[in-house]
Amino acid sequence: MLTHLKNELASLKNHIKDLDRKVLTIFLSLGILQTISWYITSRKFFRANLFEYYQFHPQVYLIEYLYWFIGDFVTFFVLPVIIIRFFFKEKLSSYGLQIGDYKIGLKITLVFILIMLSLVWFVSATNSFANVYPHLQSARESWTIFFIFELGLFVYMIAWEFIWRGFMLFGLYEKFGFYSIFIQMIPFVILHNGKPMLETFGAILAGLALGILALRTKSIFYCVIAHMSVMFSIDLISSLRYRANDFGVGFSSLMNIIKTLFS
Repeated sequence: MLTHLKNELASLKNHIKDLDRKVLTIFLSLGILQTISWYITSRKFFRANLFEYYQFHPQVYLIEYLYWFIGDFVTFFVLPVIIIRFFFKEKLSSYGLQIGDYKIGLKITLVFILIMLSLVWFVSATNSFANVYPHLQSARESWTIFFIFELGLFVYMIAWEFIWRGFMLFGLYEKFGFYSIFIQMIPFVILHNGKPMLETFGAILAGLALGILALRTKSIFYCVIAHMSVMFSIDLISSLRYRANDFGVGFSSLMNIIKTLFS
């Protein structure tokens, strides 16, 4: 029995020695970073540990979201940048932090946005979206709060795209090639669980499309623009629908909602 255990441990040790250290570091760090996000830089952590200090502040829920956005920016952007620069000793541009092929990037992004805007118009009329977006309900009532929230969301989106389409996708591409697009899509979809079902199913295609876009342009910035444009349009249209109390999808509803934007 003891001999068998020693042989198994020796075999395991040899397997570990054969592992690609960079790939191993990426997988382990992603697990650690996601755990930090879930337990420390999350809204749940804020509610449990910091809420009482801000509970009488009129914008306590906005503060809660900003804590999450900024906290995850540190977790998903700053810490991976440190790993890349000081552990891998590689250029950040190799992980999508560059302009890349802007000609094809802007064209694809524009087409993506136009397609998604038409879809957003219809899905924003459903109860599942109308009752969820914007996530910060007070953003519907005040444009100042709305734009502060969206600015925080933009900071968060940079980190979100970098961790999956930058750090993970480009970091694993050398080892797994085109398969890295599918690998990064999996956690991206899982982290959409709990959102409206249509959005979660859409995350499968969106994750693949954004992965392809990042590899094609060698940049995450077009993914940030595309993803943030969709999120902003969902929040904006949902807010306008709420203010106008109009959840139709016809031309008259469109005109009515546009009027609300300028009222």
